[in-house]
This record gives sequence, C-alpha cells and structure tokens, in this order.
Amino acid sequence: MPLLVIPFPAFDPVLVHLGPFAIRWYALAYIVGILLGWVYARALVRAETLWGGNASKNSAPLTVLDFDDFVVWVTLGIILGGRIGYVLFYNLGHFAAHPLEIVQLWNGGMSFHGGFTGCVLAVVLFAKKRGLPILSLGDITCAVGPVGIFLGRIANFINGELWGRPADVPWAMVFPNGGPLPRHPSQLYEAALEGLVLLAVLFVLMRAGALKRPGLIIGSFAVVYAIARSICEFFREPDAQLGFLWGGATMGQLLSIPLFLAGVGFIVYALKHPIRA
Repeated sequence: MPLLVIPFPAFDPVLVHLGPFAIRWYALAYIVGILLGWVYARALVRAETLWGGNASKNSAPLTVLDFDDFVVWVTLGIILGGRIGYVLFYNLGHFAAHPLEIVQLWNGGMSFHGGFTGCVLAVVLFAKKRGLPILSLGDITCAVGPVGIFLGRIANFINGELWGRPADVPWAMVFPNGGPLPRHPSQLYEAALEGLVLLAVLFVLMRAGALKRPGLIIGSFAVVYAIARSICEFFREPDAQLGFLWGGATMGQLLSIPLFLAGVGFIVYALKHPIRA
C-alpha cells in the first residue's frame, strides 16, 4: 500500500438543482459531448483540403445541413444503444427483475459497445434516407466520437464509479464506494487513452488524407479504441455482477475483440479501394 494516498475529491454528482429537477454531471457530459462533437463535425465537413478539395469547392460528400439533421439521429442511437447494451451485456438479470429501472438513465449505466452499435444503425438509416455515402458519414461520426468518450469518462470519475483495481501507485485513490483499498483512477486512464489519444490519432490520420479513403477513419477508430479499452481493462475493476470471464478477461475486453476485427476489415477495405477524387 502506498505511503501517501490521494483523497478522492468530494464531488456532488448533481451539478445544480432546479426545483424538483436536478442536472447531473453525467447528463451534462453527454449533452456537452454531443454539442462539441457537432461543432467539430461541422468544421470537418467544411475543411475542403481534408476531402481533396480546394478553396473554391467543397468536395465533402455531405453538407453541414446534412450533419445538422443527423445529430438527432445519432443522439438517439447513442442513448438507446448505450442503455440497451448495458442492460444486455452487463446486468440483464437485475433489469429483468426491475424493468422500470431500465429508463432511469440518470443513475448511470451505459455501454460504449452498445452505443457504438446504435451509432452504426443511425448512420446506416440516415445515410440511406438522404442518399449519402454511408462510410463517409460514418467517418465523420467516428472522428468526433472521442470528444464524447473523454467527457463521459470524466463524468464517471466525478460520480466515483467504474473505479480501478487495488493499486500501490502514488496516485492511487480511495473511492467512496470502492472499499478501504486505494485504487487506480482508471476512469482517467480511459479518458486519456480512449478520448484524447484516440482523438489525436484520428486527427493526424485525417490530416494525412484518411477522409479520401471512405471507411478508413471508421476502421482506425474501432482498432485504436479496442486496443485502448483492452489496456485500460487491466487497471479497471470488473463489474461486480460479472467479475472475470473466460481466461480472466473482462466483458469490456471480450466485446472489444469483434470491434477490433471489424476495424481491421474496414481498414483493409478502405486501402484496397482507390482514393476518393
């Protein structure tokens, strides 16, 4: 056990009370993440050089207005997919016995892999409805996704949930609901790797021309996220109701395997096709 343990900041999960209503950090993270992602996506769509265009012509295969309309679709995909994924993958028995709790999103409980699946469905359905290229819309959506992931992990830290495994590192913390042992602040590890690092990698790839190869950003997002999540899972305490699964792996690691393989498939597909003119 470390000689010095950093005390966990006494955050109130509720940011502000408005009469009978409460605005929680968790909800605020989703709202701000979607808004910032929307702003970033609009900038990417307008950036002609990223798509192979020039100052006089925007060669992006979709318009800013297209993405404005898409925001509602992807928001529903994130929320519904994330919640359904959490119910099915992480606590099906509990929610089967307490079905009314399924809609209590303010208590937390969202699955990234479920949210990602919801985003995929939103992209496919909206693109088909508008006659837009599915892969290019998916590329933009994945490019801005790490913004929301970063803020979501920070909200997990503020809530004092999804803490790490017992640790003896100097920055270990004793979480209010995590028992007496100091633990890894794994939420911050995930915010850094799954959020900031992933955002930077995708930005560099886009600067190198990745948007000219539809599907390359989708694949890169899936591969890098799967690796980052699998690494972070070695420091994160598994969900109590699941524990360790096959071979000592966690649910997060197991769900990252098909995500990684799908990502590799998208990358191979994108590199085998000609650069978008």
